[in-house]
Amino acid sequence: MTQGPGSSRFRKRIARALLAFDAWIDSSLFDGNQRLRQAYQGFAARMDRWHVSGWRRWLIELLCEALTLGLGGAIAALALAIPAFQETSDDWLKKQDLAITFIDRNGNVVGRRGILHDDSLQLEQYPDYLVHAVLATEDRRFYEHFGIDVFGTLRAITINARSSTVVQGGSSITQQLAKNLFLSNERTIERKIKEAFLALWLESHLSKRQILTLYLDRAYLGGGTFGVQAAAQFYFGKSARDVTLAEAAMLAGLFKAPTKYAPHINLPAARARASDVLNNLVEAGYLTEGQIYAARKNPATPVDRKQDITPDYYLDWAFEEVKRLADEKKLGTDRVLTVKTALDMNLQRRADTTVETVLREDGVAFRAKQGAAVILDPDGAVRAMVGGRDYGASQFNRATEALRQPGSSFKPFVYLTALMTGKFHPNTIVVDSPVCIGNWCPHNFGNTFAGAVPLATALARSLNTVAVKLSIAIGDGSPKLGRARIVETARKMGITSPLEDTVSLPIGADALTVLEMGSAYSTFATGGKHTPPYATLEVKNSRGDVIYRADRDGPRPQQVINPATIAEMDGMLINDVEAGTGRAAKLDGIRAGGKTGTTNAYRDAWFIGFTGNYVGAVWLGNDDYTSTNNMTGGTLPAKIWHEIMTYAHSGIELKPLPGQPVPVGPPPEAAVALVSSANGQVADPAAQRPTTLSRSSVEAITGIEDMIHNVERKRAALAPPVSLASGSVGDPGATNRVISIGGRVGVE
Repeated sequence: MTQGPGSSRFRKRIARALLAFDAWIDSSLFDGNQRLRQAYQGFAARMDRWHVSGWRRWLIELLCEALTLGLGGAIAALALAIPAFQETSDDWLKKQDLAITFIDRNGNVVGRRGILHDDSLQLEQYPDYLVHAVLATEDRRFYEHFGIDVFGTLRAITINARSSTVVQGGSSITQQLAKNLFLSNERTIERKIKEAFLALWLESHLSKRQILTLYLDRAYLGGGTFGVQAAAQFYFGKSARDVTLAEAAMLAGLFKAPTKYAPHINLPAARARASDVLNNLVEAGYLTEGQIYAARKNPATPVDRKQDITPDYYLDWAFEEVKRLADEKKLGTDRVLTVKTALDMNLQRRADTTVETVLREDGVAFRAKQGAAVILDPDGAVRAMVGGRDYGASQFNRATEALRQPGSSFKPFVYLTALMTGKFHPNTIVVDSPVCIGNWCPHNFGNTFAGAVPLATALARSLNTVAVKLSIAIGDGSPKLGRARIVETARKMGITSPLEDTVSLPIGADALTVLEMGSAYSTFATGGKHTPPYATLEVKNSRGDVIYRADRDGPRPQQVINPATIAEMDGMLINDVEAGTGRAAKLDGIRAGGKTGTTNAYRDAWFIGFTGNYVGAVWLGNDDYTSTNNMTGGTLPAKIWHEIMTYAHSGIELKPLPGQPVPVGPPPEAAVALVSSANGQVADPAAQRPTTLSRSSVEAITGIEDMIHNVERKRAALAPPVSLASGSVGDPGATNRVISIGGRVGVE
């Protein structure tokens, strides 16, 4: 087939168009390349004017690198600074200024916590040598640096590196204040980074004078005191303005390690530290050797507080509770508070003394060095708390913070859950025989098996295999489901720590605290009701107004377990005390239930028990988790519980356990004479517990006190105005003391 002339012309036109397009592309690329070359040549010609060589070139290169690195560092610094500055988002100056006076359940002052601002003592009213002693010891370049003492930090790093230990600190006063105001004492890189940025922030917002004043007022100086003024009153019984040079040196020495150098705990160490401070005053040029000679020859002697028994572990825990109430906006805006606690000082002294005496006399043989105990009312009010043997040596509260395996003392949650299914009762026959879950096969103490026994006997003999078999039966053949139901029961009764789902959970492998175990056992003493543990009974503001009451504003008791089921469980736990592993805890004439607990390798030994009046939990062991010498819960822990509880029940009205018969035995007065010390001697009758008022009597007296307070308030409202100049109210012949607390003026 031939093509016509029109088709040929069309192809030629297409070819010419494509050729023209190709030529345009080539031309455009050539022209563009020429323009770029000309532009580069022009740029190069201009840059030649800036050409440098030799040392100038190296300088410019370094400056460029520094600019690049500086920009990257600034971005990184900003990323690190944001978390630090977020700590100041609230009203930072008043964030932690709670000033709390704690009183016990009988109205006696037992301690203070928080920051007490005393506006009557300004910075210039401190003795010069006191301020200079702090500066010479803590931060000699305070007035020269910008918040971070670079030279001081480098010097400290060098000295510590040479000594292979921490000999000198590198933190400035501003950094220490930043930590006190915003951060915790944890030793982490994150905290140090935040501390540095916050120090810069403080320097930009406050003057050096304000920073130093806040530092002297906010630093913890041991003995539960914050600030130099409070420390001077506590250690020397005088105002900071009146301390001598020797006393000022001892106070300045406390900033580094208040618990280590507290004079009422370790006077030789405090005096040695004060001597170092006196040397610092000379080295810094504030004083001469002749001026410190008298202070060195006559060191300070603090007020004798060896006989003082201060419930510091209890107060630390109560302080955290009050801070939580304040954060929840339950205490209003007033920051100066008086808190009435459930603390029973007589019982607290007895608990402290008993734990210390038993460990001192028997702890060496059992290789046990530490202990903790909590005594509660069944309604959750904590009456006494032993967080360790020596608060001065360690503020770690083993009653509230230490997580230890409870061992068999966890089994009541397993048995109670089994009773709740309706399939088991105290007389139900169970078979103690080998059992395995996977390749895990638990064993009983002594590696023996009891065969067929009643459920109550299995608990009294603390048989591990039965507890594991019960966990399987509770889950209808599914161990995992059974353990989940056991955890649910424990949660209802007050266990808050994580409970990891492991095959050994039914025999107490998960770690719990002494306080939560005692709180959970309180459910057995109340017929199945539970209230979280608490210390605060009442809170008053600086005007004396009641702003919080536990019975009005606190959590209400919740019925978490059926009373009938609890009654069955109580009977089994009473049997454990009267005929089982807890026989050493048995009280004469007082019905008590409880359970021992011992963990693998004898690392932990527990006894937790209850009566109609009190609940008590005792733990003994070692902080480093080393094994004891075959110590079980039925030995020293049960003995300590028995001693404390015998004392606690003397002279009070005994209450029966819900659903349990009243025991027949000697009256409480006779039981008092049976209190014995750890060495087997009968206790001195003078050491017996003072007779206490019943709850109804206390409530009646409290009501009368409130009525009197209201009458006085109304009378004060009708009285003539106060004359602060003369200190008189109404009658010119009547004088009243004008006091200032936290910047508030009142009349006492």
